[in-house]
Amino acid sequence: MKRSDIPSLDDLRAFAAVVRLGSVRAAATELALTHGAVSRRASKLAAELNLTLLEPDGRGVRPTRDGARLARAASDALNGIAAALAEIRSSAAAPPIVLSCERSLAMRWLIPRLSDFQDRHPGIDVHLSTGGGALDFARERITLAIRRLDFPLDPDWTVTTLVPEAVGPVMRPDMAERFRAGDYLALGSRTRPEAWRNWLASRPDIPAPRDTRLFDHHFMMLEAAAGGLGVALSPRIIAADEVRNGRLLAPVGFDADGTSYGLIRPRGMEMTDNLRALEKWIAQQAG
Repeated sequence: MKRSDIPSLDDLRAFAAVVRLGSVRAAATELALTHGAVSRRASKLAAELNLTLLEPDGRGVRPTRDGARLARAASDALNGIAAALAEIRSSAAAPPIVLSCERSLAMRWLIPRLSDFQDRHPGIDVHLSTGGGALDFARERITLAIRRLDFPLDPDWTVTTLVPEAVGPVMRPDMAERFRAGDYLALGSRTRPEAWRNWLASRPDIPAPRDTRLFDHHFMMLEAAAGGLGVALSPRIIAADEVRNGRLLAPVGFDADGTSYGLIRPRGMEMTDNLRALEKWIAQQAG
């Protein structure tokens, strides 16, 4: 078989995701690509094969007969490659577990606790990777991921809920009076730009801030709050240690926002003793 007989794997992966999800936008979210990039890959594949693979279906798309057949074959092939790689890797001597975690959660919650796991299991090698939202386990070579479950979940994933998400204002203790009087600067994260507006809408008893300032990450926002710059609207799990040790104050507590954090892994992945130990420890820490 000549190399030219097989289209680009990236194009096939994008096309298979569009067919499976019924939407270019949904496929772009899953693959962490732009809408335009996914659309170009699907169009390029159709042009190279000289076939019509997709057709409009309401606000989404659906495969033609040829497209459905190709999508099934592409999905089977990609899953076969992933399974073969997983088998090859599992046959090697205890490879490291690559744990992906959202950046602020890693810095404020996971890393301060990780030495406890290493003390309990010195023979288990855990490599930490930071990232958020949708992920590709095979491409990113990730074993496990901790994520806020606010994006489409792949049916081929096993997801274990760890802890409900809850948010609330945290501040340096000497900022409490200014917060109650509405004389404060609201600190937020660019990853959740509407968080303050949504939270204030649910809490009419809280006075609005003088202004709002956004930071790139929650951990930067918390440091600004600890420095007295203003009041941070923080996830409870990220601020919990700072509140517990008195560095920050949470005068009105934390309100559930309907989402949760979860531990994610590929459904067909072999469960080793090392992996079970890490999953159990993470669940205990979250609990």
